[in-house]
Amino acid sequence: MAAKSGYTRPRPLAEDAAPPPPSAVLYVANCGPAVGVTDADVRAAFGAFGEVAGVQAADNSGARVIVRFHEPAAAEAAIAALHGRPCDRLAGRVLHIRYSVPVKPKALPGGSLPVALAASELGIPGIYMVEEFVTAAEEQELLAAVDSRSWKSLAKRRVQHYGYEFLYETRNVDSKQFLGELPAFISIVLEKIASFPGLKKCTTRLVDQLTVNEYPCGVGLSPHIDTHSAFEEMIFSLSLAGPCIMEFRKYPKGSWRAPSVVNGADEHTSQEPECIRKAIFLPSRSMLLMSGEGRYAWHHYIPHHKIDDVGGRVIKRNSRRVSFTFRKVRMGPCDCEYKQFCDSHSKRC
Repeated sequence: MAAKSGYTRPRPLAEDAAPPPPSAVLYVANCGPAVGVTDADVRAAFGAFGEVAGVQAADNSGARVIVRFHEPAAAEAAIAALHGRPCDRLAGRVLHIRYSVPVKPKALPGGSLPVALAASELGIPGIYMVEEFVTAAEEQELLAAVDSRSWKSLAKRRVQHYGYEFLYETRNVDSKQFLGELPAFISIVLEKIASFPGLKKCTTRLVDQLTVNEYPCGVGLSPHIDTHSAFEEMIFSLSLAGPCIMEFRKYPKGSWRAPSVVNGADEHTSQEPECIRKAIFLPSRSMLLMSGEGRYAWHHYIPHHKIDDVGGRVIKRNSRRVSFTFRKVRMGPCDCEYKQFCDSHSKRC
């Protein structure tokens, strides 16, 4: 049952979306070796509705399987008889059954998505980028400074926090737990930020929180929006030690969700809802500003690749990439206009 079936769990349906059409392939939860159900048990239970072509694991949990019939009518009869009901042939287990969907093939690095080389080509309001934001000498000084300090290890990368610690379990910060002023070694960066293009006038300090991420080659970041209630509008990201592609995704209205996090790593699902996708190449030493719509309504994502395809040119990732992300902690609820993507709004509803 450990073989890959080529099918997976269907994604949750939007309110106005049509259900998937009936097929001969079922996704069955609460069923498998982890809960004491064997391949033979499954075949016997579902064989009462028609000839079973195969039973395979749906994932690595051991508690979800893919059942393939030869005929869609057999699958339809199995759902009608077993979904949400105790199954006598499986010791009374209550099964949860849906029509399965094929696994989407993985795209090649960069895929067919055009990669912008400038923020103006990207066409997302509120996104700005400056290349060579720091010099090569300043880059080495910044890397040496963080490498002389202690790193915290997460599942796939290492991090450092300054000003306030980012809490990965809640995707937020505790505004009452102030770690101290931002370190002196980033003073040159803070001076340059003040003259960044697209910057809105601000009477207070632009940033008071810094997260340094070290990504090994091939490690990226799953799609997410920085929590509205945690940080103010402007988020700056400085890329050091190596380049990467950053993809932006705008999901349909009402599809905001906080990704689940395990030890600082985003859990990535194979079935992503349809979205608008745009990508930009971030050279080493470049600074990206996410503000307005680009910060509040678009998920940003770094593909987990060892090479990137930028306009037909293959660019190998370095052995590591280090990002300095500067933010300002929000001391009250967010009142942005992008309600469908805002956790402050969902808490008020």
